[in-house]
Amino acid sequence: MRVKIIAASVIILVGIGFGAMSFIETNVQYTDFRTAATMERKVQVKGEWLPELGSAFDASNGQFVFFMRDESDQEMKIVLDGAKPNNFELADAIVVKGRYRDGYFHASEVLTKCPSKYEGSAEAVKKNL
Repeated sequence: MRVKIIAASVIILVGIGFGAMSFIETNVQYTDFRTAATMERKVQVKGEWLPELGSAFDASNGQFVFFMRDESDQEMKIVLDGAKPNNFELADAIVVKGRYRDGYFHASEVLTKCPSKYEGSAEAVKKNL
């Protein structure tokens, strides 16, 4: 009987520890590139793609490389493990999740915010008033 209680207690404690670690890992903070360079944990940075600096997919490494400007006007090279996200060229804003290392931002995920086809232009709204 005592062994069952000890085993159950250990399982519960391991489950609580695993849940806490998972929560901390998924709780990703928004920041800018300057702050991301000083942090050792995963962060997310919002900004805009800089098409004039180019972008390319490196098939040998399976990485998509592009440049981005954050909301503090700092530019950074972004290296994403994987292919270019859908609607990348149409995006109004981009959010990259990952870590700063080796002089660039290594993204594990890129989210794109595209303009809605349901939003009207400012001129169309003024005409309807």
